[in-house]
Amino acid sequence: MTLSEQAPIPRTFLQYLRSIGPGLVVVLTWLGAGDIVDMGVAGGNYGYSLMWVLVLAVVMRFLFVSLIAKYHLCNQRGEGVLDGLTRLHPWYAPLLFLASIVMGHVYGSYMTVGVGEVCRNVSGVGEVWQWALFWNGLALVLVIRPQYQVIETLFKVFLAVLSVSLVGTALWIGPDPGAILQGFYRFEIPQQMGRFDPLLVGTAMLGAIGGSLMNFVYPYFLDAKGWRGPAFRRLQMYDFILAMSVMIVLNLAIWTLGAKLLWPNHTIEKMDDLPRLLSEVLGPGGRLLFYVGIFSAIYTSLIGHAIGLGMMGTHAWLRWKAGAEEVLTVADFRAHGWYRGIALFCLISPLVWTLPGMPDFVTLTLISNGGQIILLPVLAAGLWRITASAQLIGPEYRNRAWENLVMGVWLVFSVVVAIKAIQAIWVTATATALVADRITLLSC
Repeated sequence: MTLSEQAPIPRTFLQYLRSIGPGLVVVLTWLGAGDIVDMGVAGGNYGYSLMWVLVLAVVMRFLFVSLIAKYHLCNQRGEGVLDGLTRLHPWYAPLLFLASIVMGHVYGSYMTVGVGEVCRNVSGVGEVWQWALFWNGLALVLVIRPQYQVIETLFKVFLAVLSVSLVGTALWIGPDPGAILQGFYRFEIPQQMGRFDPLLVGTAMLGAIGGSLMNFVYPYFLDAKGWRGPAFRRLQMYDFILAMSVMIVLNLAIWTLGAKLLWPNHTIEKMDDLPRLLSEVLGPGGRLLFYVGIFSAIYTSLIGHAIGLGMMGTHAWLRWKAGAEEVLTVADFRAHGWYRGIALFCLISPLVWTLPGMPDFVTLTLISNGGQIILLPVLAAGLWRITASAQLIGPEYRNRAWENLVMGVWLVFSVVVAIKAIQAIWVTATATALVADRITLLSC
């Protein structure tokens, strides 16, 4: 993505409003298949009883990403977060390089299947792989030579569509504010309903919202906007607060639909379960409206992931080869061959998951989002260290006592959740494999 010249600092409310952008781009990159499936399954299978996990995940992400942005904008060397992590240990660079490639495929697997299933379900024609090939090919055109302003404008259009679709259908159905508030403070893990263990749903939600590797791509969108240096810290905070507010509203809308339409008599097993019930309550228009929102969320995420991971993977490769101390001379990671290679891999390799016999969209999404939280302890520990060090971030911006306390608690919690995520993924993957074996035996 072409880096912009340093942007002017806004002075008035309207200037601030016009400047908003990177937060919305990264939130729509985050807000994809993971949120739709995790919130839909949580609401549909367990009502509002897991709502407290949403609160925890949002708090985790806000603090985590705020520290990432603080280091990026305010550190005394003017370097990126990845550069700071590499100063702690040189293995952070190859770890994030490999993570960009591996997770690019993992993220792309359920997004690609999701895009194909949406179009197949709505149109009733074609195969999932055919629709996925078309839309991933179009995304590739946008990603290979991305211009930041084009991407930001496109994402704002999709945000408007998402708001009308998801919030509109939720208001149409009618939320239950009392039940939502109870779910916020009742810390409980309900008994399993349907195919998916509540532990897997909870850890997937934490992975999709709080522990995503994609938290680390936010600085690249800040650079593309021209926000560099401590003077942009306040603007960045306003930008991110607005973006997180948007994410909360959209997540609550999806959760409300699941809880109102499915719980306690139905569960989500496949993508069309919730839209099908919407059509029964609101008519075919309700189903179509919701599917438009699903497509918008998944497609912006597919594009954003390819761009963000392409930038981060290229940065990691260059830092790995250069070492921790050498100043990188590449001003535009998008111009490097590794960017194009990673972006291409993120959009083309996942097409294999659209072939017959592969796991369905919902299962892929839950396992993938639960799995990504396994990286969280290593990344959280490194981020805590570089933002607490006066030698790295500088004495003026290093963490205050309460920030260190929260990060310490968060690190311990992330280790526990990572262990639980591994357990939940193993149980779900084993159960899925057994079901597949039974289907194979019955077909013989």
